[in-house]
Amino acid sequence: MKTIVVPLLLTLAVVGFFFSCAEIPPPVDSSSTARDPGVRGGAAGAGAPLAGLTKTELVFFNAGTDEFVEEEDVADGLGPTMNLGSCAGCHLQPAVGGTSPPVNPQVAFATLNGAANSVPSFITANGPVREARFVKNPDGTPDGGVHDLFTITGRSDAPGCMLVQPDFEKEIAHRNVIFRIPTPVFGAGLIEQIPDQAILANQANDIPKKKALKIAGRPNIVLAGHAISGQANNNGNDGTVARFGWKAQNKSLLLFSGEAYNVEMGITNELFQTERDETPTCQVATVPNTITDTAGKKPVDAVSPIEKFALFMRFLAPPAPSFDTPGGADSIARGRNLFSDTGCALCDTPTLNTGNAAVAALRNQSANLFSDLLVHDMGPGLADGVTQGQAGPRDFRTAPLWGLGKRLFFLHDGRTSDLREAIRAHRSGSFFTFNASEANEVIKNFSALRDNEKQDVLNFLRSL
Repeated sequence: MKTIVVPLLLTLAVVGFFFSCAEIPPPVDSSSTARDPGVRGGAAGAGAPLAGLTKTELVFFNAGTDEFVEEEDVADGLGPTMNLGSCAGCHLQPAVGGTSPPVNPQVAFATLNGAANSVPSFITANGPVREARFVKNPDGTPDGGVHDLFTITGRSDAPGCMLVQPDFEKEIAHRNVIFRIPTPVFGAGLIEQIPDQAILANQANDIPKKKALKIAGRPNIVLAGHAISGQANNNGNDGTVARFGWKAQNKSLLLFSGEAYNVEMGITNELFQTERDETPTCQVATVPNTITDTAGKKPVDAVSPIEKFALFMRFLAPPAPSFDTPGGADSIARGRNLFSDTGCALCDTPTLNTGNAAVAALRNQSANLFSDLLVHDMGPGLADGVTQGQAGPRDFRTAPLWGLGKRLFFLHDGRTSDLREAIRAHRSGSFFTFNASEANEVIKNFSALRDNEKQDVLNFLRSL
């Protein structure tokens, strides 16, 4: 028996060694001369309304912009727990509607108006805006929901409220916290109007190539006929394709708006009417905090804030790429070809088309988003342990790449500002096929490029 058990244990130990090593993406090759060109300079190239909007649509876009940038107070319904006091605070780089700005507003917000919050260790002045999710509940069951960073305790506009922040350091020590950074919403109206048929047809394209590269993305379907299993999933149950959020967990911009208003700022609304914390001494505004106001208002004023948020995002133009920066037009053109040749474009689909949208400016348009809007198994290296709808603990939506040239932080948790690191982080779990990221073969192809070719790809990505 010993002669059998010992070799078996040794074999398992060796397998376990390779298994764990394979979960760690290889470090950046410091000998390579290819470098991330960094955030592209020049004009923001984003933040404007869509071309072709009617005068009335522009009025609603501007009203939505005002609502999006407004700093909320406790009297408006802010809190009792929240991550920040405005939408634009999270979505500000390189313009309103973008993603994490260079100076994290959460640091100053923690003590705004006398608030007694401490700043968690994962929130820094020069780091990304973050929300925190706990992977498991204390009893070991799945959690996955957002645990707000701050409370209104101590604020001058919330006398008598006494709440305690979550013990993030304890949960970090137990490896129970994962982070998310804001997703840009430029061009979101175009994404919303891409028909399910277009997404599914694109999924079925180039199947031989995808199989050869072990790519097997799938839509996060809004399950019909029964309750959704999965945390923080508010899709409904109509059997269609969801497409917003890091795991494509939200179906529409209105749902995206209502959930963010409630979860990120603690402001209840017509979609999410219940306070996340109902401590009696911390309730200031009536519930829901915001509603459609029909008391003699003009139509644009009567529309509820979450509708205005959705209209702002729906009418927001996609980011404009550069055709010659960085590296020049020839380098960018070569990089685009290599992007396709290595297999990147099989997931980061350059263009999907909208359908017969009710809004003329969104009708039958090309959305150059560089995403298939599917979720893919990204392996153990990027796994966050959270399930949302049909997107499991290792699954993430292909994040649209348009606007990438202006982004400061990459990946769902903002772990890096280096585009090379972000690319390499897509590779993990290579020892066992069942444990591998779907991106492994594509990243292997990228890694095999010559340094000048890698630079062309990096230049192309930063031109978007």
